[in-house]
Amino acid sequence: MNGSANVVTISPTLFASFRALRRLVRNPMEAWPEAVYREKLVVTYMFGRKTLFVTDPDMVQQVLVDDPDSFVKAEPMRRALEPALGQAILTAEGARWRMQRRVAAPVFRPGNVAGFVPAMILAARAMREQWAALPDGAKVDVPHEMMAVTFDIILETMLSGRGDIDAASVDRNMRDFLESTSWAVALSALGAPLWTPFPGKRRSERAHRYLRQMVAGRVDERRRTGERRDDLLSLMLDAKDPDTGEGLSDSSIRDNILTFVAAGHETTALALTWTFYLLSRHPDIEQRVLNEIAHVTRGAMVEAEHLPLLAYTRQVVMESMRVYPPVAMVVRQPTREMVIGGVTATPATNVFIPIYAIHHHKLLWEKPELFDPDRFAAESVKERHRWSYLPFSAGPRICIGMGFALIEAVAILGTLLPAVRLEAAPGFIPTPKLRVTMRPKEGMVMAKKARVSGPAAPHMEAFCA
Repeated sequence: MNGSANVVTISPTLFASFRALRRLVRNPMEAWPEAVYREKLVVTYMFGRKTLFVTDPDMVQQVLVDDPDSFVKAEPMRRALEPALGQAILTAEGARWRMQRRVAAPVFRPGNVAGFVPAMILAARAMREQWAALPDGAKVDVPHEMMAVTFDIILETMLSGRGDIDAASVDRNMRDFLESTSWAVALSALGAPLWTPFPGKRRSERAHRYLRQMVAGRVDERRRTGERRDDLLSLMLDAKDPDTGEGLSDSSIRDNILTFVAAGHETTALALTWTFYLLSRHPDIEQRVLNEIAHVTRGAMVEAEHLPLLAYTRQVVMESMRVYPPVAMVVRQPTREMVIGGVTATPATNVFIPIYAIHHHKLLWEKPELFDPDRFAAESVKERHRWSYLPFSAGPRICIGMGFALIEAVAILGTLLPAVRLEAAPGFIPTPKLRVTMRPKEGMVMAKKARVSGPAAPHMEAFCA
């Protein structure tokens, strides 16, 4: 190992490279050098291939914001995602990506997102009733439950309802698909061909087929009947390229609808899962959220007009996504020779933006392991570099559904939390496991506890204490 205060270079032995490869398959975050949590730029070599871990916000800005056309989605992530998602907005590049982004953007404008809030609250209230009916001490599989409520919301807004789509089957096939992605990344590091077999490959391929067929049926039906609704599918069916006048192919529509359905519910569900865990470990913060909800709603249930006023609740969600970002890593490759932090990167170089490490970086955050929602009070946010916080990535390819996801998370949390407390088992500390998204390795089963009394009285002024 060698390096300066800004750049650390690590050249492992062949044995160490194989050991890192094994960790990469098990959990890619375990293969990250420890230096990524304290240095600005870390350069590593695995089987002779150069990788840059970029954690300095100015360098992040160069890669994702200032010169995005010079950095494309890296081959390992394309190899992991394209079998299921095809050439959708998440994986496409260049003109194809720009066309798809233009088509999808209107559905996520603030005015349209506001129209989706009633569906969010309705789904959250249905889950609130289910949880309230559980006996005290009942075990709640939090990731599963959050996947279910966000799945209903995303299907209502993207496809105008669930229809015959089975949420449990989608969740199972999503997990089978995501479990294979670390093998795709590892085999890419070895330069292995696409056909290379690996454990679970057939199960992953079945998952790909199921997920694609799930969406294909809806697209085919709408195309055949000509029916249009107030949802993303209708928007994409009618979209025209402003330059050519051409519409999107059915294949492109299927790819994008599947991307929004899969990514749109998975990431928000995980953000809420981690939030419930963190609140169970910090009852003082949980009480501040409850007091704010009670103050804003005057003891009633959350309605659409309350959501903009739940500032501290939103801070809690944002801090949860700092501690446990649902998308913990972004990977790019230069299209030409570039210099990043004084280090040359070629088109063969992987450029990792390890979001989890940036969110826990000793140079960027005071006491980074501490859960402190006050980091996201307005004045605190102004004092930080904009690109030290990246739960939705950055630049032109920043998550198109960012506003949707934040409003959805606040609506669900604001609806469920006053009715039910979830308690993690004593001493339970989850292990973050990266499979494109970051899930708790051990799952997250928590005990349901009914609130002894209702939310704090509306006259309470301590919610912001």
